[in-house]
Amino acid sequence: MNRQRLLIILSLIVITPIGFYSKFYEGPAQTWVRDSLGGLFYEIFWCLVFGFILIKVKPIRIALWVFIITCALEFLQLWHPPFLEYFRSTFIGRTILGSSFNLVDFPYYLMGSAFGYFWLYGIRKLTQVETH
Repeated sequence: MNRQRLLIILSLIVITPIGFYSKFYEGPAQTWVRDSLGGLFYEIFWCLVFGFILIKVKPIRIALWVFIITCALEFLQLWHPPFLEYFRSTFIGRTILGSSFNLVDFPYYLMGSAFGYFWLYGIRKLTQVETH
């Protein structure tokens, strides 16, 4: 396994529990953490996943597509056919698709995609320096 993929896996080991924890967080501003801030971690997670899978694709393209797709998923929350409601009734379904449209989520998606871009860009630059 190359160093870039190894760093992405290590990054996923860090960000994934943080993202899940944000869904169960209890404390000050818990509603904000659960409903809004979690979107930032969600975007970073997907940028890292696709950065791992699409190792040769530029981080900016990955971040832009993650942002576009998650925005589309947010709009999909306005649609409630039985098969989507069934999937949303599970924890993973709610985590991936969400359950209710919220316009406030979009800035967090944008910030998360930006963080995801810089995270992947940093990994790529770090691994380029080490290999040359």
